Amino acid sequence: MAAKQAVGIKARGSWQLTMRRLSKDPASIASALVILFAILFAIGAPLIAQWTGHGPTEQFRETGLSSAGIPVGPNAEFLLGTDQLGRDILVRLAYGTRISLLVGVVASLAASAIGVIIGTIAGFFSGVTDTILSRVIDLVMSVPFLLVAIALVSVLGPSLGLSIVVIVFFSWSGLARVIRGQVLALREREFIEAARSLGESRFSMMYRDVLPNLVVPIIVYTTLMIPAAIVFEATLSFLGLGIVPPTPSWGNMLADAANGSMYLVAPWMVLVPGLALLALTLAFNLLGDGLRDALDPTSVRGAKA
Repeated sequence: MAAKQAVGIKARGSWQLTMRRLSKDPASIASALVILFAILFAIGAPLIAQWTGHGPTEQFRETGLSSAGIPVGPNAEFLLGTDQLGRDILVRLAYGTRISLLVGVVASLAASAIGVIIGTIAGFFSGVTDTILSRVIDLVMSVPFLLVAIALVSVLGPSLGLSIVVIVFFSWSGLARVIRGQVLALREREFIEAARSLGESRFSMMYRDVLPNLVVPIIVYTTLMIPAAIVFEATLSFLGLGIVPPTPSWGNMLADAANGSMYLVAPWMVLVPGLALLALTLAFNLLGDGLRDALDPTSVRGAKA
């Protein structure tokens, strides 16, 4: 009972003030609006394609390219211009946003689940279990990202699913290390000792007593993993290891701009996906920082709230 009350008081103290603290942070509010716009933009991709009359892979060589075969800039028909094949960049950007958000959210949630499970087990059981899992974490963190990606793609071929698997493989270890450190501190707390003296099993203590106290680092770290996953996906697609063209993604849109130095004659080809990638990753990072401050009652901002 004492353990439950301790957890409940802490949870209520954190969540009751979270929104008030966030509302006092202009950067967090602006970041949340950017993320909301990106979500609506991705959801509305088919509507944008219907409104413009342009499909994401449809080529308009007569109206989308100049007489010299150069992409046309922003105009009434192509609001963000076209690429080297006469495709509408606005429509491709909308569908590419779907890919970025899907990969970012799915990969981050999967990596968080793995990291929380392994980190909690390593920290709570300690001993041989902790030693083995810690060495596994160190091994994963030491493996070169691109080398593994190239090896897997050469065998299995590039795909959305493979991109997510690669990103998850390289993302969970950081959170696992953070959670392990948190659990090592929690397992010596009084409410854990009380639960142990009452005969509660280890797995029950981890689920009922430890995990509720890990909500803050899990939420913050997962939020910060999303932009990293988005950048990972863009990197893989840029190198031809991720989303297979002509399916649009921000990474292969940047690759199209770099191919043949097209960005020199059509700078919008690199500016549009590049700025979108910058804005979304920056928004998630700023929101993650804001959540960390809002959920941490010991922070300067939390103390002011």
